[in-house]
Amino acid sequence: MNKKKIFNDPIYGLIRFSDEILYDIIDHPYFQRLRRISQQALSHYVYPGALHTRFQHAIGATHLMTRALDTLRSKGHVISDQEYESACIAILLHDIGHGPFSHALEHTLVDIHHEEISLQLMTKIGEELAYDFSMAIDIFKGSYPRHFFHQLVSGQIDVDRMDYLTRDSFFSGVAEGIIGYDRIITMMNVVDDFLVIEEKGIYSIEKFLMARRLMYWQVYLHKTVIAAETMLISILKRAKHLSIVGIDIPSSDELNYFLNLRGDEVQLSKDPNFLNNYVRLDDTDILWMIKRSIHHKDMIFSTLCNNLLDRKLPKVTVKNDETLSQFYINRKKFQDLHHLTNDEISYFFSEKKEVIFPYDVRSGEINMLMKNGEIVPYSILNTYLNTKAEERTFLFFVRDNQS
Repeated sequence: MNKKKIFNDPIYGLIRFSDEILYDIIDHPYFQRLRRISQQALSHYVYPGALHTRFQHAIGATHLMTRALDTLRSKGHVISDQEYESACIAILLHDIGHGPFSHALEHTLVDIHHEEISLQLMTKIGEELAYDFSMAIDIFKGSYPRHFFHQLVSGQIDVDRMDYLTRDSFFSGVAEGIIGYDRIITMMNVVDDFLVIEEKGIYSIEKFLMARRLMYWQVYLHKTVIAAETMLISILKRAKHLSIVGIDIPSSDELNYFLNLRGDEVQLSKDPNFLNNYVRLDDTDILWMIKRSIHHKDMIFSTLCNNLLDRKLPKVTVKNDETLSQFYINRKKFQDLHHLTNDEISYFFSEKKEVIFPYDVRSGEINMLMKNGEIVPYSILNTYLNTKAEERTFLFFVRDNQS
């Protein structure tokens, strides 16, 4: 049994884990499915190299978790073997509930947050491996009393963010996302079971927050990326509408289950077929449906599928008085030309508001440990820090040469 596998990661080099249960989880079919879930959805329509997967991200984030825990142990903090292992399980499985194309299709196929599905799958994997995941689940939920474990999984300066910023920057080729994860981890400490960053790491924190903001506007919320993902969402919405009214859609059995699904979160969580179909669903189901539907008899559906495959994306502008006027003119022209109803035209003309917080104080501060032992919130130390929401509303409409 070759349990001590080595992962050759393009960012961190050779990765090896000390706990065999992590390898058992990685070998589990639910985790292997993450190889077929893209990390950045359709970002490769703008950045051709951004084709990495949730599998790679989960491995990388777990590696950073081991680095963080080893650092804290080296500073005299007592972390039991069970706590160490459970924290690694929690981060390894933190994205296990992601559906096809990650965040792009969340609430489109099914209106349940991926973290709720992650919890269900963590429980199910623990049962199938006959291993107690209760502490890992408590850490994941934030109910474990030593709060710094949860902060490392999901917080202002967690290993999840450190890996995805580093990894997405690497594969997209956007250097603005590069962060000093090594120094941030080295500067980590714990006071009263809460995570703090030592004063010497203050400039690394500033760079981290700046890199995150730039990556959101330049990569994750790049207007062309959003245009492609908006078209993908329209395809799924149209497919779901056609399936519900009885029109056949070329799809896998698993995708067909979700296209015909109705119900709220409470009902779905009690449906035994839900998880069974969900764990067999990935990006390939969606891509196969799109490719097979380019000649579908429904004009709206076939047009959307063709346009996405051929990268004939909607025109995108930031909403203002001038662009909104042009938006309405183009919409009326396209609607009249193709005899579309008001509901049907929404597949081609839409708007979407995106909001980010450069530093979101609502989810708690990054606390800095000063040399004199005082704990000071980062916002106090950086008076130029932007804690307000940044909003942009985008308009999507068919280009003139596609009318």
